[in-house]
Order: sequence, then structure tokens, then C-alpha cells
Amino acid sequence: MAKDGPEKHITIGGRNLTLIEVGGISRGAPFKLNASTDFRKRIQRGAASLTQLIAAGRPVYGVTTGYGDSCTVSIPGNVLEHLPEHLVRYHGCGLGAYFDEPTTIAIMATRLNCLALGYSGVRMELLEQLEALIQQRVIPLVPEEGSVGASGDLTPLSYVAAAMIGEREVQYQGRVMSARAALQAIAREPITLKPKEGLAMMNGTSVMTALACLAWERAEYLVRLASRITAMSCLALGGNPEHFEAGLFAAKPHRGPQQVAAWIAADMRASGHEDLNRIQDRYSIRCAPHVIGVLSDALEWMQRDIENELNSANDNPIIDPDTGRLYHGGHFYGGHMAFVADSMKTAVANIADLLDRQLALLVDPRFNNGLPSNLSAATGDRASLNHGFKAVQIAVSAWTAEALKLTMPASVFSRSTECHNQDKVSMGTISARDAVRVLDLVEQVAAACLAAASQALEIRRRQHELPAAATTGEVAIMRNDVLGICACVEEDRPLEQDLRHLCAALRQRRWKLYT
Repeated sequence: MAKDGPEKHITIGGRNLTLIEVGGISRGAPFKLNASTDFRKRIQRGAASLTQLIAAGRPVYGVTTGYGDSCTVSIPGNVLEHLPEHLVRYHGCGLGAYFDEPTTIAIMATRLNCLALGYSGVRMELLEQLEALIQQRVIPLVPEEGSVGASGDLTPLSYVAAAMIGEREVQYQGRVMSARAALQAIAREPITLKPKEGLAMMNGTSVMTALACLAWERAEYLVRLASRITAMSCLALGGNPEHFEAGLFAAKPHRGPQQVAAWIAADMRASGHEDLNRIQDRYSIRCAPHVIGVLSDALEWMQRDIENELNSANDNPIIDPDTGRLYHGGHFYGGHMAFVADSMKTAVANIADLLDRQLALLVDPRFNNGLPSNLSAATGDRASLNHGFKAVQIAVSAWTAEALKLTMPASVFSRSTECHNQDKVSMGTISARDAVRVLDLVEQVAAACLAAASQALEIRRRQHELPAAATTGEVAIMRNDVLGICACVEEDRPLEQDLRHLCAALRQRRWKLYT
């Protein structure tokens, strides 16, 4: 699977962008538009083709006609130039929380990459305006709610388009200000949108696609983290390492489970199994590769579909810059991203369920093979007073339940909108937002389980029962690092801040797992 993005300049235009590169740009990696003459001529040909179609009197949806169901309304030539700004303005009705800065940058980069394919009939000046906003990190305040995923992400993308023409509010250098003021601060003038440029900015799948890019990175890391947590939990429970042997997984050759089992087996090397508590561990340990491996395998086709969408012309109409031919179609439909996100959140939520069950084993003296109740490290008279990870286990079950509840697929809830013109829509952006929320919850579960597994191994160390595999190598290094963030719980204390620090660490990919 893909690793973190490069530090060198990322080029947009004239090549395919990767989802890892989108993530890199969102985190501040330098990028630039393709400066080649061939690329710029292609963009110019697309804009020139549109100008010729208008001059010839050819009906062009959203350029010489109204929008959506109003496509039968012809726009008089004397007001034609005002149509794009009206599209931008009347879609300024989003609600809910605003996307954070990295997500908004990813959305903008994704839209820029779509337009840079040359099929949208926009000018180079439009691309350069969007490029400047991203490079200077002028962040439009984009509400999360209001898109049905066809005709693309119209409402949220209208906020990006509005910033380019100096309207609505943005965040710049940590302050909220008018878009016009921010443009002035970076020495840019508001751009005047040409006939199709409002539609080109808004009529596409760039919000759901950007969310999918960022979610994929997080899910890929979660596969590795869940494998490490499983190994730590199995070591702490005195589990059977034979459950992860290569010969066993050769008999059921799904690549994901094979890889996860190999990682866990490597973590458990030299642990020994002479004094096994059970010949077969419970399913949350024994079947962990089969659960985590589903997501691992799915990420391969998800990456394919996300990057196909990322590098697609997904607005309407499409203008071939080489032939000048105009196509009216429905490439703004976000079906693939909806299916990716709905599938991802199900596979990710299953990992929360797995880790929740592992934690339940660790805290319960009936099942944890001699560990103290609730993993409390208190001893002597203090043992009866302290409750260790009791409340954490309850919280983990709450986060898991919420994640599982959100796995209802959003894509099946299509609504007929806009006078039955948009009578079948993808709901892709709702699916993608759900996937992000599920990832938030599952990362919380993983952080808590990581703390608990590290605590369990520390207790084994103090009892002089630490398995050999947990005394050296990557497991020992990670255990010690985690305990440096969330110290061993001997006396009860609030763990909220420790857990928040662990969540931040895993979201920053602090631990380089199985490289």
C-alpha cells in the first residue's frame, strides 16, 4: 500500500494525481500547476472551443440556458455574463459545521485537478486563482451539509467559487475575514467568472472525493495499528501465536488476512506457548486477521476507484479540447464515491467492534489469564479502591456502538430534488462525511485500546510475566512510548487528556508500523 507523500513539489495538470498527494497538499506539501506550454495550450483550447460554441448560437447547458430543470430557459445575450455569479450566490445555503483547514485544502486541490484535465472550458486565469488560494492557504469557510452528491457538490463548492470572486468569508493566517480582504492581502484581484466557470467550479464530485482521499489514508493506517494492538493484547493475554502462522493462512489465501497475520506473528515471535491458557483463543484474538484483513483488501479497490474519480472530468457539460465537441451528460454523479465510503465505514466500524471485544477480555479477570480486574495497577490495600480502565471500557463500547450505528449506507437514501430533474442522486457526500465520523470514533477506540494493551503489558512486566516478544523490538518500543503519553494507571485519575494525546498521535501517524 501507498506510503506518505513526497516532500518535493507536486505537479497538478498533465498527469494523474494520487490520493496520497492530495493528503500531502492538505498538510502543506508544496505544489504547482504544470508550467508546460502543452498543458497551457490544452486549457486555452477548451476555453476557446466554448467561446466558439456560444458565438455559433449552439445551446450549451448552464451557459446559454438556466440551470437544472430550468435548462429549457434561454438566457438573453445581454445578461449572459451574470449567470455564473447567480449560480454561486443562490447556492450559498449550506449549514452545519465548517470543514477544517486540511479538508478544505484537499477539496480545493481535488477541484483544481479536475479542471486541469482541460474538459471544463475554463481559462488558465481561473486555475491560477484557485492555485493561489491553496498555496497561500486562504481557506473558504465551507459548511459540511447541503449536498446530495448529484449534480455534484454544488452547495459546498459554491463557497470555494465565492472566495475566488471575493465573496463570503474565509480564514487566513488564523483570522476569519471577508474573501475580498484576504485576496487583497495576497495581492490578488477577485476574478470575474466567464460563462461556464461557475458551473465548472461547482458541478462535480470534489468534496466527496477529497473526503475519500483523506479517509483512505486514515483507514490504511488503522489496518496497521489494529494489527499491532491485537499483537499486544494477545501477548498480554498469553494467547496462542499459532493462530497467526503462515501455513495456516496459506490455506485461505486472501491477501489482507495473510498480511495482517504475518505482522502479528512477527510481533509475537519468540513469545513461546508452552503454558497456554487455551489451545484456541476467543474470536476477537484468533479471528483478528480475518476482520482487519477485510479492510486491508478493500483498500486496494477503494484506492483504484478514488483515484479514477480524482482524475476524472466530473462536471457537465464536457468539452473535448482537441475536437471541440460538446457532450451533455451526468459525470457529476458520485456513485463510486458513495459506494467506497459506505463500504469503508462498515469495514472500519468492524475494527472498532473487534478492539472493543479485545478490551473486554483484558479488563475481565474471568478471561484475562491472571491480569487484575479492570487492569488496575494498584496493589495492597489500594487495590480495592481503584478501578483502572473500568470507565474507559464503557466509553469504548459507547464509541463502538455509535460507529456501528453509522454504517447504514447513505447511498440508498436517494431523494428526488429540484423539480424531479435530479430525481436520482448519489448521497456520496453524506456517505463520505459518515465515513470520516466513523473513523473519528474508531480512532478513539484504538487509542483507548492501545493504552489498555500497554498497561496490560506493563502489569505483566511488574509481575515478571512479560512475554519475551514484548521485552525487545517494536512492541516494546511502542509500549514504552504509549506509556510516556498515558502513564501506567496505578491510582485512578481522569484519562481524557491522555486519550486525546493518543488520538492526536495516531492521527499524526506517530508510529511507523510494519515498514
